Amino acid sequence: MAETIRAAVQTGPRQIEIREFPRPAIGPDDGLLRVEANGICGSDIEIYRGHMGMTSQPFVPGHEPVGIIEELGERAAERWGVSVGDRVALEVIVPCRSCADCLVGRYQSCRRRRHSHGVTGIDDAPAVVGGFAEHLYLDPNAVMHRIDNSLPIDIAAMYNPLGAGVRWAVDLGGVGMGDTLVVLGAGQRGIAAVIAAKAAGARQVVITGLEADRHKLEVARQLGADHTVVVDGPDAQDVVEVVSGLTAGRMADVALDLTPMAAGPVTDALNVVRHGGRVVLAGLKGGRELPINTDLIINRALSVQGAFGVDAAANAKAISLLESGRFDLARMHTHTFGLDQVAEAIETLAGERGDGTALHVTVEPHR
Repeated sequence: MAETIRAAVQTGPRQIEIREFPRPAIGPDDGLLRVEANGICGSDIEIYRGHMGMTSQPFVPGHEPVGIIEELGERAAERWGVSVGDRVALEVIVPCRSCADCLVGRYQSCRRRRHSHGVTGIDDAPAVVGGFAEHLYLDPNAVMHRIDNSLPIDIAAMYNPLGAGVRWAVDLGGVGMGDTLVVLGAGQRGIAAVIAAKAAGARQVVITGLEADRHKLEVARQLGADHTVVVDGPDAQDVVEVVSGLTAGRMADVALDLTPMAAGPVTDALNVVRHGGRVVLAGLKGGRELPINTDLIINRALSVQGAFGVDAAANAKAISLLESGRFDLARMHTHTFGLDQVAEAIETLAGERGDGTALHVTVEPHR
C-alpha cells in the first residue's frame, strides 16, 4: 500500500503541478476512494483560467469524481450503505447534515459545509478532496451514489452532466410527455438535457449551437434531438422563428439556457416559450449584469427558474438512466487523459488544443 497520494494541484490561473500527499489514516467514520475517473465541465475551464472558484491557497481541482471504495470505516459503511469494492460517484458539496437547511433537504444551501470537492484549499481540507488525484478522502458527510461496477468508466463518469440534464430540464423545467423543449447550448449538459427530456417523454426537442458546434449538434441528433439550429455563420437561423414554425406558432413549453457568458440566448429563451411557459437559466455569465425585458416575463406569465448544481434526486435518476443502457452514451465521450495531463485535458475541452471536437473529457489518474 502506497504511503503517499499523487494529485494535481492548481497554484494559480493556468498553473497546475503534481504533488504528493500523505495517505490519510481512515477511522470508523470516513473512507478512501481510489479515483477511476473525473469528468471535466465548463466550470473547470473557468476555474483553471482563474475566473471563478479560486481560493487564496493551492487546491486540488476536480469535482466529478467516480471510483472504487478502497478503505472504509465501520460506521461509515453502515451510514452510506456501501462496502469496500463498491463503485461510487460523489456530489460536489459536503454538507454539515445538521443545520436548518440540511434538515429540510436544502443541503446544497448549507452554510456550514466544511468543503466542496475540487475547490477547497489544501490547507483547509482534512486530506485530498479534489478528483484530480489517485485517491480521494471520503469525508463522513460526503454525499455519494453507487454505480454499477460493470459500467464502462467513461459512461459512469457522465453521472454529473446527465444529472444536470435531468434536474434542469425535467425536475426544474418540468418537461414531460408531449412537451416541446428548446435547449440553448450544445455542450455535454445541453445534450444531457436532450437525453433527459426524451426519457421523460418530450415530443419535440430543439437544440441550438454555433457553427463550430456542428459535431456536437450531430451527437445531439443521434441521442434524440429532433431539430438542431445553428445560430451564427453563413447558415445562421433565428431560433424563435424556427420554433414558431415547428409548433405552428404555439411555441415551446420549456426553454433551458446553458450558454456561457452570452446575453442573447437569455432573451431568446424568454421569447421562444409559450404564454405561461417555463425558462430555466443555468448558463453562467461571468457575473455580468444582463439587460432583460421584464415585461416579457410579466405579460406572458413566464416562470423563470435559476438552476444551481445537481441534487441527490437528479443524480439517482441519472445513474439509473446510465445503467439502463437506453442511450448510446459512448457517442458523447471523446477524450481521456492521465493525471499528468490535467492542464492538457482542460485546454482540450476548452478548444484551446486539439481539433475542436472535444465533448466529454475525463482524467483517469491511474491511466
